[in-house]
Amino acid sequence: MTNSACECLLQLYEDQLELEDYQSGVPRWCSGCGDNAILAAVQRLCRDQRLRPEKTVFVSGIGCSSRFPHYMKTFGFHGVHGRALPVAEGIRMARPDLHVFVNTGDGDCCSIGAAHWIHAIRYNMNMTVMLHDNRIYGLTKMQVSPTSPKGTKSNTTPRGSQLEALRPLTVTLGVENVSFVAQAVDWVPELLYDILHKAFHHRGCSFVRIVQRCPEWLPNAFDPWMQDPMRLLLLTHENGLEPGATVSRVYGNQEVHDPGNIHRAREIASIDDPIPVGILYRNPSVPCYEDLCQSGELNTAEFIRAGLEAEFDKFTVWPQVD
Repeated sequence: MTNSACECLLQLYEDQLELEDYQSGVPRWCSGCGDNAILAAVQRLCRDQRLRPEKTVFVSGIGCSSRFPHYMKTFGFHGVHGRALPVAEGIRMARPDLHVFVNTGDGDCCSIGAAHWIHAIRYNMNMTVMLHDNRIYGLTKMQVSPTSPKGTKSNTTPRGSQLEALRPLTVTLGVENVSFVAQAVDWVPELLYDILHKAFHHRGCSFVRIVQRCPEWLPNAFDPWMQDPMRLLLLTHENGLEPGATVSRVYGNQEVHDPGNIHRAREIASIDDPIPVGILYRNPSVPCYEDLCQSGELNTAEFIRAGLEAEFDKFTVWPQVD
């Protein structure tokens, strides 16, 4: 088969991709869990961008959010607690041709994985990181997490947590080389999709915190924000989000925020009520670590084979020749 014929077949395959081409199994999340909305938005993104499943990989750690790779009909890596980001970085270095996504939770990322989180932002490798933040440990049945609000009663804090919640956005915006920070909420699917779309098209580490509901352990935590659209602060800008008329009519509390202004981004990141939704910061000029370390070209099969043979030869016992 000629190269042109192969290209035609691949183009035909890409044009025919549907949502079902990215769906794998039936999600086992609770009814009403925000993870379902995130999964739907990501599958729609993959379809709309015609991402070939064999060229796409989802990496996760441990937690409710980290079941994500099981429900995507793509490559996936379900790792250990807190280690999703270094695994994803290794994939980026070895396979720069792949689209890399990371799904991590508030415990997985902000507790045991905190060091990897900080350095992933600093390295700014080209991948989309989704922090599913429901502010509680859900998979292990309701323990306080780093992002739980002060006073949260849980199995580990029956009298209420004593510390103020960690703020993922302010922490991320304080790291050198940060290049993209955004925030979404799971109950506004139009904005969730638009934000993930912007994150995917940013070259660098796109960090998206998604405020999500946990109907099992914190069933009413976000009801005030869901019931009053004015308690969402919609960030708009020509270099950020440009919501349509319908969304703007419902969510009228808006601020024109230039995502190039990191100082204002840090101020917005400190706001809890109303919840800011949109692109807080974007700097496409920050270099990606993989570009600094290599040419960015995909290693050929011959190159990989030669490297393996060179390593094997170090331990080969060659026969003695008289």
